[in-house]
Amino acid sequence: MRQLAHEIEEQLTHLRRYARAMTGDRNHGDRIAEHALVSFLHDNQRLPEPMALRVLLFRALQDARTLLDTSRTGPRGKPAEASANERNREPAASRDALHLHAFENFTHEEIAAILRRPFQEIEGLIALAHQDVSNMMSRRVLVIEDDLPVAAELSTIVMDMGHSVIGAAATQGEALSMVRDEEPDVIVSDIQLADGGSGIRTVNAILRTYPLTPVVYVTGYPERLLTGKGPEPAFLIRKPYTADQVRSVLSQALFFS
Repeated sequence: MRQLAHEIEEQLTHLRRYARAMTGDRNHGDRIAEHALVSFLHDNQRLPEPMALRVLLFRALQDARTLLDTSRTGPRGKPAEASANERNREPAASRDALHLHAFENFTHEEIAAILRRPFQEIEGLIALAHQDVSNMMSRRVLVIEDDLPVAAELSTIVMDMGHSVIGAAATQGEALSMVRDEEPDVIVSDIQLADGGSGIRTVNAILRTYPLTPVVYVTGYPERLLTGKGPEPAFLIRKPYTADQVRSVLSQALFFS
């Protein structure tokens, strides 16, 4: 049991990251992750299924999300997830499949087990998600990153998705100057900046003017922002990243904006 607890602890940050990204809410995502762990430990103390622990944990999380989301209501009394899907016309299962594949590196067989869907559907779900990302309405993106090659790479990925980049800021002063001229629809920010400044403080300063702007943080140490303690972000990208991971997380952030 001690070994099982240790293995589960190693997956906890991954579960929190996924739950937050797929719900667009740090608090609700953490509640889902907590509910999933309680259910998993209650139902799988002896791991009766011949399936990898990580797959079982993510499947428990999906089950918990389905259960808890049905009790949340949107502005007209409908489930919150259903309301979001109607507004954006993007099936939740396709977004889940893309994120599990691109960001969590699960195989199609594992995704099928996690989502409790036929294996034959997974490739189509991922293709649908890619198509929906391509069809997403163009948005304005502010990149805050002090590493010029990384800033250029992030900007290229954003523009390849069909969005515009209002600027790539290396310091807090540059970022604040850019948002005075144009309001961002989403912010993609590093944690530490070149002038010794903090990406988090910079973002917080921007959010005082534009409080509803979604934020995607890019960091080499995501576990520091996935503790479940204090104010933490909903959307995280770990360095080094792939273009598919950036596209997946950015589309999630825009989906809930």
